[in-house]
Amino acid sequence: MSNWFTIDKIDGHTHIISEYRHWEETHCYLLEGRDRALLIDTGLGICDISREVEALTRLPVTAVATHIHWDHIGGHKYYPDFCAHEAELNWLNGEFPLSRETIREMVLDRCEAPEDFRIDTYEIFQGTPARVLQDGDTIDLGGRNLEVFHTPGHSPGHMCFFERETGYLFTGDLVYKDVLFAYYPSTDPEAYLQSMERVAALPVKRVFPAHHSLDIQPEILVRIRDAFRALKAEGKLRHGGGRFSYGDFGIWV
Repeated sequence: MSNWFTIDKIDGHTHIISEYRHWEETHCYLLEGRDRALLIDTGLGICDISREVEALTRLPVTAVATHIHWDHIGGHKYYPDFCAHEAELNWLNGEFPLSRETIREMVLDRCEAPEDFRIDTYEIFQGTPARVLQDGDTIDLGGRNLEVFHTPGHSPGHMCFFERETGYLFTGDLVYKDVLFAYYPSTDPEAYLQSMERVAALPVKRVFPAHHSLDIQPEILVRIRDAFRALKAEGKLRHGGGRFSYGDFGIWV
């Protein structure tokens, strides 16, 4: 076990595994059903997340990333049974839009890495998913179902996962309290707005983001949607449109 991770309990069958010692403060989520467990995002890969997971569940684990960015798939190497969206399969096969050197710089940036961590051996995960997901799919854990929402904008194959029974929405990088990124070439500001329209219409009771503060309420979904709507009305919802602050979140397009 490592003090790299912080564990929080949502309920008796749902945990948060967080990486607060890196500036991105990435959150991964472990959901247990009757038959299987699902690990939503696997973090940076600086430490072995599978050891933390094994301490929390004895069920077989399927991993899924909200999107194929380096800070969400670092622990996928421990989970051959993983899912990915069809729009980002090429990123898992050598076509990730950032260089290895750039990723390594971001891994070390504002990071309290363990002494035994070696950046020269750090590699971004590559692999072939056991299941390719599409919008509208369901992930069945046995008595517990997650609905797959394809929510592009931050990335082409970004997904949110909604558990209708509990009202839990796992938002990845679509929604969190900080600057929302839609400015680099692989993002799509217009698609971001359409994704926000979809998640803001869901009967969400709790929001679980992939980064930063966990003190986040469902009302933020409407506020972020409305901010994107306003940028579109002002002709600013485009790459190069600017950087905008809305108090507890921002938008960079």
